[in-house]
Amino acid sequence: MQSFSLTPELIENIITVAKPFGHNEQLATLNLGFGFMYYAVVRAVRPEHIVVIGSGYGFSVVCLALGLKDNGKGRLSFVDPSYSIFKHGPWKTMGGRGKWDDPESVVQHFSLFGVNDIVTHFKLKSDEFFGRFRNLGLPKIDIAFIDGNHSHENVKCDFTAAVKHSGKNAYIFLHDTNIYIREIMRNVGVKRWLKRIKKEKECFEVLDFPFSSGVAIVRILGDQVWKSSEQQLQ
Repeated sequence: MQSFSLTPELIENIITVAKPFGHNEQLATLNLGFGFMYYAVVRAVRPEHIVVIGSGYGFSVVCLALGLKDNGKGRLSFVDPSYSIFKHGPWKTMGGRGKWDDPESVVQHFSLFGVNDIVTHFKLKSDEFFGRFRNLGLPKIDIAFIDGNHSHENVKCDFTAAVKHSGKNAYIFLHDTNIYIREIMRNVGVKRWLKRIKKEKECFEVLDFPFSSGVAIVRILGDQVWKSSEQQLQ
């Protein structure tokens, strides 16, 4: 019999230690907000491989990895160069705190939630990670979570790279779809990118949740859509 990890004690620990930013969470009611969605999608889809690009304290990583743990299978590749907003500035990272510098500390952090044997951290920029994807011997991506550099160009590159290494009925989460002021200032470009891929109705199916900082789920509708997306989504 498989376990069910989301006890009240663990939920409180996730919110206070993995520190979500803009996931519509609420500590007072032990509500993980979008975190419940991340967990539920993993339980429903039963992926073999999840890739998470960027996380301040690991909230999305933990919620997704707990779904894998309770499914009893799957692995999660966590990609984050450990940038700090204080050291590298808001143009490099939205919520980075330089937390992922020390490999031993990373393992200890995820062990607090019982997912350290599921999560592998790659201290790389996302383009470096995708450039080494096949050499690393990683399986295709079933679920991706994009929350790294939020510039329009970087979101586009992360998205198309994730699609390239995915297949039909893979899912891609895009966090921070609802930050209007920063979109206007061109500090982020997630919403602009989302509007662009919504036009490719033969390639993608999109559902956006415009609450808190916002998150969207994109379903890939074919096995080779990355070829047209790389060419058309310019």
